[in-house]
Amino acid sequence: MPTQDTRTATPTRAHRTRSARDWVSTEPGAWAIVLFPSLAAWVASGPTWTSTWLVALWALCYCVQFTAARLCKSHMRARYALPTLVYAAALAAAGVPFVILHPGILIWAPLYVVLCALSLLSSWLRRERSLWANLCAVLAASTMAIVIVPFGSKYAATSASATDHFPTHFPNAHDAAMFTGLGIEIAAGFALALFGSVLFVKTMIRERGSRVYLHASWTYHALLVAVGYLDDWAYMVLALLLLARAVALPLIARRRKVPAKVVGITETIASLLMLILIPVGA
Repeated sequence: MPTQDTRTATPTRAHRTRSARDWVSTEPGAWAIVLFPSLAAWVASGPTWTSTWLVALWALCYCVQFTAARLCKSHMRARYALPTLVYAAALAAAGVPFVILHPGILIWAPLYVVLCALSLLSSWLRRERSLWANLCAVLAASTMAIVIVPFGSKYAATSASATDHFPTHFPNAHDAAMFTGLGIEIAAGFALALFGSVLFVKTMIRERGSRVYLHASWTYHALLVAVGYLDDWAYMVLALLLLARAVALPLIARRRKVPAKVVGITETIASLLMLILIPVGA
C-alpha cells in the first residue's frame, strides 16, 4: 500500500516532468527538420563566428516558435506564457546585436514573419499537423541555408556589402551576393527531401490506409529520383534510399503494425542521410 510520501512524490515528479516539457521540444524529428539545413549550410560554406552565431539564433527562433505555438494551441493558457517570454527575451538579447552589425539580413524578415504567422495560426486552429503547416516549417528551415551561406568563410568577403548594409533597391549586384548557388542548392535539396518526409510520415501515421496519400508519396519520391539522376549522383542515391523507405514501410504496415517509434528512427536515419549527401551534391 503506498505511503503518504509516495503519494505526494509521484505528483511532484509528474509536475517536474510536465514543467520540463514546457521548455524543451520533445520531438527529435522537429529538431532535425529545423537545424539540419542550417548545419549543412554552416559546414559547406565554411564555419565562421558569424555563421555560428546565426545558427544559434535560428535554434533560439525555434525555441520561441514551439513555445509560442503551444501558447496559441492552448488559447493563451498562462502555463505556456513564461517559456515563450523567456525565449523571446533571450532571442532579442542575442539577436539585436547581430541585426545591428548585419542589418541587411532584415531583407528576410517579411518572409519569416509570414511563415511564423501561418505556423502560429495553424496552432491556434489546432491544425499544426496539416499539410500546409508542415510546408511552412519545411520552407522556413530550408530557406535558412540561403541565409547562412553568405556568412561562411568561403563567401564572407564577397557578401560583406550585402549583409552589413541595407540594400537600397532589390535586386542589385550587392544583393546577389546574398543568393549564392551553394545556399540555393542546399535549400532546394532539403525542401524537396523534407517535403517527401512529410508525405511519408503521413502515410504511416495520420493518413495510414489512405491510397491518395500513398500514391502521392510514391509518385513524389519517384520524381525525386528523376531529379537526382539529372543533377548529381549524391542526390540520386539519397532519393533512391528515400523512395525505398517510402515504399517498403507502408507495405510492411499492411501486414503488421509498425510502431511510431520505428517510423521516428527511420526518419532520423533519413535526416542524417540528407545532412551528409545534400552538401556533397551541392
